[in-house]
Amino acid sequence: MFPPYEDELNFPHLEERILEFWDTSGAFERSLQQRLEENAPWFNFYEGPPTANGAPGIHHMMARTIKDAVCRYKTMRGYYVRRQAGWDTHGLPVEIAASKELGLLTRNDIIAYGIDRFNHYCRQLVERHITMDGGWRTLTRRMGFWVDLDSAYMTCSNEYIESVWWSLKQLFDRGLIVKGFKVVPQSPTIETPLSSHELSLGYRTVRDPSVYLIVAITEPSNPVLDGASLLVWTTTPWTLFGNVALAVHPDIEYVVLQAQSKKQPERSERFVIAAQRAELLASDWELREIARLRGRELVGTRYQQIFDDVRLDLDQYPNALRVLPADFVTTEEGTGIVHIAPAFGQDDFELMQRFHLPMPVPVTPNGHFTEQVRAF
Repeated sequence: MFPPYEDELNFPHLEERILEFWDTSGAFERSLQQRLEENAPWFNFYEGPPTANGAPGIHHMMARTIKDAVCRYKTMRGYYVRRQAGWDTHGLPVEIAASKELGLLTRNDIIAYGIDRFNHYCRQLVERHITMDGGWRTLTRRMGFWVDLDSAYMTCSNEYIESVWWSLKQLFDRGLIVKGFKVVPQSPTIETPLSSHELSLGYRTVRDPSVYLIVAITEPSNPVLDGASLLVWTTTPWTLFGNVALAVHPDIEYVVLQAQSKKQPERSERFVIAAQRAELLASDWELREIARLRGRELVGTRYQQIFDDVRLDLDQYPNALRVLPADFVTTEEGTGIVHIAPAFGQDDFELMQRFHLPMPVPVTPNGHFTEQVRAF
């Protein structure tokens, strides 16, 4: 007979009794052994693993509850489900946590502190979060997550790292690793690329300036463009020093407008802008339409370099400083004419590869302009 329940049921106390029973009876281990003795089919489960850069939170419990439910269900369906625990113990999240505890703000601070000392501190930090009271081992047991913690792997161990090196060596020997460029987010403080997950750790809503530019046409693709300027919009003005081209959508309709300034009547300009965005000018300019062109008719137009700090070899790159076609251009915002800086955007990078454009990088890994940019 089972012992009677208390009149006033204490759920935390009941949970502790169940956990104690599982521990003393070896329930988890026996569930694995039984399926092995039955020669049951395998269901392979590879966990995350979670990053041990801090104490676990409620979102970890939610994810691990689902993982545990799947593994238990497959076990009950007759499969052998080996559940190997693991800890992600290196990477930017751990470095950031260690830097905050040590008061290190930049990569140079870490170098001054000492790479060996910093690595040792990072290892201590993750081990502390795994083993401390209320840490990862405590949470895993307390929530009843059946997983093999005693043989958990750690990604900072030599065994794990050497297995990654071995995998890369196999790929290299087969000619599957090549050297090239990739546009990735960059941390200016730690001076390292960021994964999409690492980038999402620091999202904030901020107000950034956007800029409208009047860019003079030097070689028009159509006589009606003679003496006109292209209206260009960007939300990242700092990338303008790396500009090598402008992009238009081949099917969007653009207008050539004769514009008379309302504030300076003596000022007259001829602008090219997407027809759907022409209302941007209405408050400051008296407008008269000269012509309408599809984006494809603008392609090939050459314009004056926005900033000449970075010299571009137009003989080697004949498509540089020209208007090029791109399907990613829209009229939902801006002017319908997009500034292209291949080092700072994925669409820009792909356009560079398509049209053999240069890729200047006038920004250092710590987010400063290079010496090429004279004004800064």
